[in-house]
Amino acid sequence: MARLTTPPNLLTMTLGGAVRWAQTRSMWPATFGLACCAIEMMSTGAAHNDIARFGMEVFRASPRQADLMIVAGRVSQKMAPVLRQVYDQMADPKWVISMGACASSGGMFNNYALVQGVDHVVPVDVYIPGCPPGPQSLIHGILTLQDQIVDGALAR
Repeated sequence: MARLTTPPNLLTMTLGGAVRWAQTRSMWPATFGLACCAIEMMSTGAAHNDIARFGMEVFRASPRQADLMIVAGRVSQKMAPVLRQVYDQMADPKWVISMGACASSGGMFNNYALVQGVDHVVPVDVYIPGCPPGPQSLIHGILTLQDQIVDGALAR
């Protein structure tokens, strides 16, 4: 589907479609940077990449103000319960992006101390591959998530 900047045919749009469109333009991400991917995630908010044009003005430190969790980096067994607690405190509807090979599958760290994929802890909506994926990859993942929400594929 082509990227839409305004809702298609605003007068005949369904209420659910309008709500989904508005949700995609007002996502507030909660950061969960755990390793080198977090640096790439932080640079996404800088002037060169500027995710403010997608309605994500500022990364939220409080999970109660966020509806998108970006898990960037490897998740240790000790951090998994904390990650789940932050996810549970987020406002509904909520979405999760797994950023990087370590968050998605454990990466090159196949040992007992790390969770082999954040999807064992929280449900993941979009996976972003790479080690570490660049800011452009994160922006592509965010746009993919927005398209899925507008299409109704992630109805919660």
